[in-house]
Amino acid sequence: MDFLDFHHHKQNKSGIYNLNLNEEIPQHQFSVGLHPKDITENWKSDFEKIKKISLSKNCLAIGECGLDGLISIDENLQNEIFQAHISWAEEIKKPMIIHCVRRFSQILHYKKAKVPMIIHGFNKKENVGKEILEAGLYLSFGKAAIEHLSLQKLIKDLPVQKMFLETDDVDFDISELYEKVSEIKSISLEKLSNQMWENLENVVNYG
Repeated sequence: MDFLDFHHHKQNKSGIYNLNLNEEIPQHQFSVGLHPKDITENWKSDFEKIKKISLSKNCLAIGECGLDGLISIDENLQNEIFQAHISWAEEIKKPMIIHCVRRFSQILHYKKAKVPMIIHGFNKKENVGKEILEAGLYLSFGKAAIEHLSLQKLIKDLPVQKMFLETDDVDFDISELYEKVSEIKSISLEKLSNQMWENLENVVNYG
């Protein structure tokens, strides 16, 4: 079965590959953005490169980009750059894959963005997840969902149309995650897999 890996860092896997700026534009589907940890004094030129790359037909989303409370990059600068990503995503009508660490309340300030926004690698408390969903954003879950009961409870309660599954940069077989979520939600693997692909089509063709 061809399982969608919504966000990953390995070439030639099914799903959305997180492209690094120094790589050539791939033939497979990818996303591109400036991760908060990669922000430098040259961020404006880096962002211009992102804008050019993102016009590729194989680029499905902008990101990962977002806000990170554990790094030393100035918070105001992070917000400025994140807003630049949102404005560009709205201009070219592509969804966003968002990195968020200890800045969920700030992320929610951007909930009126005109493009679908997906928080990738979500592994926080159930109440935070529900607040994000109520704001209209999507959640993507990784390996942590196989082990953490709080995430499993959130997954059980949320609409399957509002979620994605991913490996991110963790080396494991995504079929394990699909099997676990299939069990949690009491739906077949085939139905879950089909729904993830349908969700992708919906966020990519939201307009």
